Amino acid sequence: MAKRRTSLPVCLLSVLAAAVLTAATPAPATAAPAAATAQTAAVATTGFRFVDITGAGGVVLKANVIAPSAAGRYPAIVFPASWGLNDLEYIAQAKAFAGRGYVVVSYTPRGWWASGGEIDTAGPKDMADLSAVIDWTIANTAADPARIGAGGISYGAGISLLGSAFDRRIRAVVAMSGWTDLVYSLYGDQTRHRQSAGLLQLAAALLGNAGPDLTGKLDDFNANRNVAQIMEWAGVRSAATYLDAINASRPAVLIANSWGDSIFPPNQLADFYGRLAGPKRLELRPGDHAIAELTGVAGLPNDVWTSASRWFDQYLAGVATGIDQEPGVLVKPHNAATESYSAWSSFSGSPRRYGLGQIRWWDGTGLLGGNPSPGWSKTLPGDLNTTADGGVVLLTNGAAALTGILPQIWLPSVDRLRAGVWASDRPSTAARIRGIPRVHLNLTGTAAQGTVVAYLYDLDSLGNAKLITHAPATWLGTATGSRSLDFSLSATAYDVPAGHSLTLVVDTTDPLYYDANTLGSTATVAGGSYVDVPLR
Repeated sequence: MAKRRTSLPVCLLSVLAAAVLTAATPAPATAAPAAATAQTAAVATTGFRFVDITGAGGVVLKANVIAPSAAGRYPAIVFPASWGLNDLEYIAQAKAFAGRGYVVVSYTPRGWWASGGEIDTAGPKDMADLSAVIDWTIANTAADPARIGAGGISYGAGISLLGSAFDRRIRAVVAMSGWTDLVYSLYGDQTRHRQSAGLLQLAAALLGNAGPDLTGKLDDFNANRNVAQIMEWAGVRSAATYLDAINASRPAVLIANSWGDSIFPPNQLADFYGRLAGPKRLELRPGDHAIAELTGVAGLPNDVWTSASRWFDQYLAGVATGIDQEPGVLVKPHNAATESYSAWSSFSGSPRRYGLGQIRWWDGTGLLGGNPSPGWSKTLPGDLNTTADGGVVLLTNGAAALTGILPQIWLPSVDRLRAGVWASDRPSTAARIRGIPRVHLNLTGTAAQGTVVAYLYDLDSLGNAKLITHAPATWLGTATGSRSLDFSLSATAYDVPAGHSLTLVVDTTDPLYYDANTLGSTATVAGGSYVDVPLR
């Protein structure tokens, strides 16, 4: 096999995992009572064993296994590795689970690193592979066939959640930073997500065997061609497509994600979670893709992995952790204490309509608030950027999660010739935003195709504006002229402090996304436009 090329971040993670493996390998096991469920105290384990597992079509999947050393039958967890990573990813967590009485099998999905085949992007072959890994686990370990779980981060989350629709032996799922709708992840509001797709493409080129299927789909995506075929392909790889099958099986599903996930934005999770029929839990925290659970991968204390442990203990090991009695939705706002709600609808605040008003001539800013007013307009040039943007995939929101400081701009730096800016009054009480803000723009003088990007900011008295949430929206028509554009910003939980102004910026381009504008085109925002902000 040809030597695979590597990238520095992945190499560092692999070295970290190997170090954890070396340090964590236990002493030879001593005699212990037979165990039938996970233990609260540490139990002796077999240590890690690296194995080859035959997947669909004879493809060899690289894997590792660790289990309690005492005789007995144990709950089992299968961890598919993340996109670009391998089965060393979960070494620290695998050891922890095994030490509490689980059989744990981690594997590298097909097409990645030393596993055979081509990347299937959570397609039918990956589903067959997951079932083959479960077959191997039952046949070759002390796994209890009635207590099988699956989980992982990102790609591993997606494979695990999808797999629960195809293999009824999966009784519990923990999906961290995963997706439920790949079509939305690629084409949310008809806008192609440029940087996130580019990052996935780069990882596949460096560390995997993309094959003609994935290579062709990504080439078509970047060239904006064969869109219907890509959407069909992505739909096959979306858990939302198989929700009825998941509900028929009724696995216990824990979904954990981040407000600022720039690869799999969180809006797609709300409807999916609401329609799940079995035991379920949704957790949302500050950060970007896979950031919230990152320290847990290194074996450090981590809230997401703590929830994962409690979830598997409750629904696989038969340990009463109490998580089944807690409210199903747990959220950590950007700047407030953790909150719990019985349902997504209970979390979402009541929408307050902020009308967009006439732009003032002296500062280029309009009023945000009150009823939408008629008789004004603001023309935006197409394909010209401003200082308002969503940042860099993974890095911007990832840094915000680690520092607690949201992305920030100085609002006077936003070029009013390129953007529309509307700011609210400064109320004496805080505004608690909870849920999905929704934007309605009346546009005139538009080209047949175009894109706008809306940003919702928290503006202080010195002009410093913290980015609360944002989203792009694209129209793809055949006629020029007037149109109404309705779209949702990314879900959020944020308290706008008393004395601060809620501020909306609208421009036409952002480096995170492909836009449909042409240089020289314009779109005019007209009266009657507004944003609905969910407030508690």
